[in-house]
Amino acid sequence: MLKQLLKFNWLSFLSMVALMAIGVVFIKSAGEARNIAALQDAWRMHAATALFGLIIYFTLAFADYRKILDLCSTPYFLVSLILLVAVLAFGSKIYGGKRWLLFFQPSEVAKPAVIFMIAKVFGRADKPTNGLLDLLYGLAILGLPAMLILAEPDLGTALALVPAALVMMLAARVCLRVLVPFLLGCVLVAGGILGAVHVAETSPDPATKERIYRYLPLKEHQQARLRTFLNPEADPYGGGWNLRQAKISIGSGSLTGKGIGKGEQKFLGYLPPSVSMNDFIFCVLAEETGFAGAMTVLGLFLVLLLSGFWTAVRSDDDRGRLVAIGVMTLVFVHVYINIAMSIGLMPITGLPLPFISAGKTFLVILLASLGVVQSISLHREEET
Repeated sequence: MLKQLLKFNWLSFLSMVALMAIGVVFIKSAGEARNIAALQDAWRMHAATALFGLIIYFTLAFADYRKILDLCSTPYFLVSLILLVAVLAFGSKIYGGKRWLLFFQPSEVAKPAVIFMIAKVFGRADKPTNGLLDLLYGLAILGLPAMLILAEPDLGTALALVPAALVMMLAARVCLRVLVPFLLGCVLVAGGILGAVHVAETSPDPATKERIYRYLPLKEHQQARLRTFLNPEADPYGGGWNLRQAKISIGSGSLTGKGIGKGEQKFLGYLPPSVSMNDFIFCVLAEETGFAGAMTVLGLFLVLLLSGFWTAVRSDDDRGRLVAIGVMTLVFVHVYINIAMSIGLMPITGLPLPFISAGKTFLVILLASLGVVQSISLHREEET
């Protein structure tokens, strides 16, 4: 036991706990602007969820991750696919999308399922994975749940899953002669879509605008988000409202903020109450603690990410290395997109800020995933 405690990744654990504590504080602060008792008490639910998640975290941390991957990866992946199909058939429709099945979100359950499955398939030392068929297999593991998540529709969650899986395949050197050009092609396609929206919005010809949007593979609300991203001032009281108020919230925090619980944007309703404790909680934090508080949070995320990637570097098992890379890439993508959309560097999408945004399913799944990463650290030198 002492030997395991010495190998315990304390930097990862302590930074994670600090971020959850910050989440409780600012969910409470954001909830004070709401007149609904359940929302005012959301911080208590976040704290209780964090405690429940920590039980799962420690359970998985002290279990052998290799047995978890061997026994659970394939059944877990199949169950996640069944749940994604079930949510499309029986899920609750909220804000135009079917994302909830009873009390949880199957799309969150699918994230580690894909990571564990890719690690199991491409972390086998006895089998080279450098062929085209291997790449297609990996893309199928990613593509099946991603397409089901897109059908909900939930573009943000699907996009968060893609980098984690592709970075894992890059680390596993899966058919690099095809994978690297494929990734470059994806970047060019994304740039082309953004350029097409820009051309449509700046074209004086209505027919050209209509023709471009007709052939873009995007739904109307997704097109609207790209229009807002490219030109938020075009509709400052409509589609550009949230982004405009998010920037004002962050900018008005100055160096040290207005004080915890004293943010004006949330109380005045300029920062919409429906997003202030989840998607845009970073804005509440930045307004009330300023640049100093925002940098403290970013520093804690940096410690968490570096310690997680260090676990990957030190792992003596390819499966463990790939799991650590996948989980930490997923955390990075969430942090980057959530904060970048708050300051106008990315289109707005509904991705929570890890540990800080309100969200039960995401928090529990994230803690469980990091518990497996901690297990990789604890079991790295044991004989297989």
